[in-house]
Amino acid sequence: MENHYIQVCDVEKYYGNGAAAAKAVDRVSFHVDKGEFVGVMGASGSGKTTLLNMLSTIDSVTAGHIYYENVDITELSENKLSEFRKENLGFVFQEYNLLDTLTIQENILLALSLHRLGKQEILDRCQEMLTLLGIADIGDKFPYQVSGGQKQRCACARALVNRPKLLLADEPTGALDSRSAQTLLETFTDINRKLTATIFMVTHDAFSASYCDRILFLKDGQIFHELRRGPKTRRTFLNEILDVLSLTGGELSDVS
Repeated sequence: MENHYIQVCDVEKYYGNGAAAAKAVDRVSFHVDKGEFVGVMGASGSGKTTLLNMLSTIDSVTAGHIYYENVDITELSENKLSEFRKENLGFVFQEYNLLDTLTIQENILLALSLHRLGKQEILDRCQEMLTLLGIADIGDKFPYQVSGGQKQRCACARALVNRPKLLLADEPTGALDSRSAQTLLETFTDINRKLTATIFMVTHDAFSASYCDRILFLKDGQIFHELRRGPKTRRTFLNEILDVLSLTGGELSDVS
């Protein structure tokens, strides 16, 4: 086993049984290193969200293995998986999933309630995240009183407040206008650098993907291409992404 943070080995996912079974992910293998910001792109039905759901333990593999620091999560019991999620993973989805009856600050504090921490540490961590994500001034407001971009940054703060080793994001900019999307992506870049957070993001949007270090392109459940940004500017990287999407029938109409 190579020394990568995440190692995905020959993973397959089928839905349904027998002749009606549909293969969503087809013998996919790749790795993610600590501190990487990896994007996954592909047209609708390419298997990208299924792949993220298996990495996040929301869904199980049909075949193959997924290792986190040499621990095979495909072999863990439900209890062990629950513990693994709590200790290692943070989630940001297109829907903010905030509780409207709680303030922005209380939504973040709620995420800490499962951990055995002192009251002051809980408050300090919450304030740290509010400040890092630029929403300290709206901590006492309710979700319906703030913008979509601010809600999504609250969702990020909630995901990060437990200091997860991996942040999983599924179309995080999908419900945002272009300015809010850019702010969120710059925030992702910040937390990737400042917290050395590893980020795995599914997106169909080339603009969002251009913030990543590396992009895996999926088609019919398989990885068919990979791009690395390296020292390139984001604009150059964006053009490379658009070139690949134009070859694959990617959803170019949705690109910002």
